Amino acid sequence: MTTEIICAGFGGQGVLTMGLILARAGYQQGKNITWYPSYGAEMRGGTANCNVKLSDEEIGNPYCSRLNLLVAMNEPSVERFEEMLVSGGTLLYNSDMVDEKRRFRDDIRVIPVPAGTLAFELQNPQSANVVALGAVAKHLPIFTGDELKSAVRLYFKDKGKEKYNDLNSRAFDAGYYMELSP
Repeated sequence: MTTEIICAGFGGQGVLTMGLILARAGYQQGKNITWYPSYGAEMRGGTANCNVKLSDEEIGNPYCSRLNLLVAMNEPSVERFEEMLVSGGTLLYNSDMVDEKRRFRDDIRVIPVPAGTLAFELQNPQSANVVALGAVAKHLPIFTGDELKSAVRLYFKDKGKEKYNDLNSRAFDAGYYMELSP
C-alpha cells in the first residue's frame, strides 16, 4: 500500500519540516519513503510544498498525484492541491489562514485545525506545523501518536535543536487533543 501526502504553505511555515518528519515516521515504521521538496525563489514568504510517499513496496516516482492527505497551511495551498486528493482522502488545513466560508469537495474528509492560534497560545508561534502533525496523528490511521511524536523529537534532536523538544511536545499535544467542531 502507498500513501501520498503533500504538505504545503508559505515558506517559513515549516511545511518542508513537516514532510521530513512524516518521512522519518514512515522510515521508523519500516516503509519505503520519498520526500521531494518544491519552493519558490523567495523561500520565506514564497510558496513551499513537499511530496511525501510512504509505501510497503519500492517507489518508482517521488511525485504525488493521487493524494491521500493534504496538509494545507494557507488558502493558496488548498486552491492548488485540493483537486489532487483521491475520493475519501483527507484535507487537514490551518483554519487561521483559510477562509472559513470556503466550500470544499463533498467526497473528502475536511479537518480544520487552528494551528497558528494553538501555537500562539503556547507562546511558540513557530510550532504551528507541529500542531498540525499532532492533528494528523489523531485523525488519520497513518501513524500512532507515539510514532509521530517520536519522529518529531528525533528530527529536532538530529538538528541539534533538542532544547525545543518540550515546546514541540506541547504543540504536538495541542493538535492531537484538539476538539473538532461538529
